[in-house]
Amino acid sequence: MNMIYNSEHYCVVEFSDFGVDGKHAEGGYEIVDKSLRREIFLGGRDAEQFRATVQAMIQGDDEPTPEDFDEFLGGYVGLMTQPVVLH
Repeated sequence: MNMIYNSEHYCVVEFSDFGVDGKHAEGGYEIVDKSLRREIFLGGRDAEQFRATVQAMIQGDDEPTPEDFDEFLGGYVGLMTQPVVLH
């Protein structure tokens, strides 16, 4: 588990090589909207697409700002159905 992004609004955690019997063996990403207190886990092809899009943003001509990343992550808000629960 590795926190790869943390802003006032969002947090992104990368998971790699976890799970049993191959479930989520490729890892994935958890995106948390701090304001809504909701999250989504991206695995498989969704995780691959997320990774590719972020890499393209980073490798582009203009270095992305935290606002650029927050805007990109905001595109996932409609898919965030899991409430953030602290134990």
